[in-house]
Amino acid sequence: MGSEFILYVCFGQLKQLMNKSRLEAFSDGVFAIIITIMVLELKVPEGTGWESIKPLAPVFVSYLLSFVFVGIYWANHHHLLHTAKKVSAGIIWANLHLLFWLSLIPFATGWMGINDFQKNTVAAYGGLLALCGLAYTILSRVIRKCYGQETELTRAICKSDGKGFVSLALYLVSIPVAIFTHPLISAGIFVFVATLWLIPSKAIEKALDDEGHSEA
Repeated sequence: MGSEFILYVCFGQLKQLMNKSRLEAFSDGVFAIIITIMVLELKVPEGTGWESIKPLAPVFVSYLLSFVFVGIYWANHHHLLHTAKKVSAGIIWANLHLLFWLSLIPFATGWMGINDFQKNTVAAYGGLLALCGLAYTILSRVIRKCYGQETELTRAICKSDGKGFVSLALYLVSIPVAIFTHPLISAGIFVFVATLWLIPSKAIEKALDDEGHSEA
């Protein structure tokens, strides 16, 4: 009876690990494809002089900005999925919702870059980032609901959600700023938000480490 119980527990943990691994692997694949599509927008110039590269400057800047954002989402998404105790249908759909909006970043990036950061393109880019931020917050909340009671880990996730709401508000502000003031100010807002997320949440890392030690 004891050996059967141990096998049951081990099988349950293995099944949970496989589900999380599949979700992470699929998500990582989407992130990789997004970056690949973006870099394809950097067309090789026909000439060999610096003059032939100069027109590509806005495209490269938009690519660099989006590359940083996608990298930030990938790093924080990696940490967030590690907090999930199990993979539910809600987590799967919330994750797909996030990946859907992220998959539109190459389009918004190319449109903004090829049009030299014109106001409508920058406003659309800000709107897309707001939708990505909202989708990430939804995923975070769905994962938090997996816990029946408040823990150090759920408090760490909640703290991260606070930073997400600040970012979302700034993204929304960037839309009218781009249209009615100047698109470069909105670009500055994007850079500022990126700096807020460059380092993944230390609180979540600490909570995960503490939880791992307690289980051991």
